[in-house]
Amino acid sequence: MKHISQWLLNLFLQSSCPLCQRSSGEYFCRYCQQQLQSCQLKNCQEFWVGDLPLFTWSVYQGSVKQAIAALKYKNHPELARPLGTWLGEAWQKASLMRNKCVVVPIPMHSEKEKKRGFNQSELLAQSFCRLTGYELRSHALIRAKETKAQFGLSAQEREVNLQAAFKLGKEGQHLKHPVLLLDDIYTTGATARAAKEILQRSGFKVAGIIALATTKKF
Repeated sequence: MKHISQWLLNLFLQSSCPLCQRSSGEYFCRYCQQQLQSCQLKNCQEFWVGDLPLFTWSVYQGSVKQAIAALKYKNHPELARPLGTWLGEAWQKASLMRNKCVVVPIPMHSEKEKKRGFNQSELLAQSFCRLTGYELRSHALIRAKETKAQFGLSAQEREVNLQAAFKLGKEGQHLKHPVLLLDDIYTTGATARAAKEILQRSGFKVAGIIALATTKKF
């Protein structure tokens, strides 16, 4: 009887999976978690080359796209915890950098963040840093102007859209270690390059960008 009562209590307390609405006591139901983790790229560091290396956990499609949409647009900020942790686990396994880094999430404009209630990149970075032990500087950069949504813009339009978009924030005065930028989705890299330019202009080294997902074709 005791076990039945506990099972009923657990069932009552369980919430619905944000992706499929199945009952779940975790962030995702078991099925969706398996689907998501199966999306992890075999070679997350494939694009870790060039002037702004990219490390990405997955391709922006399928259940990963659905999870990011639930996080950003359906008020599920809690999903950043498992997603950021998986990103951190993949980073640790890759062992790309031996030295400590400072993680700087790509900022949102204050009005947009106020409307949404959170910056998803910052939440992902919190979980990433909790696992890796890296220092998090959420306010090293600030979004100086409200830009248009990058979706649907050409590569040139994206670059123009982001001109003077960022400036150094109150936590960006003294960064002791190389910087890792962190964003939820990497598309053309225009946003990351704009952020990198501001940091480098201030004398800081940007080691690369980490993203949960990318639209790049593999």
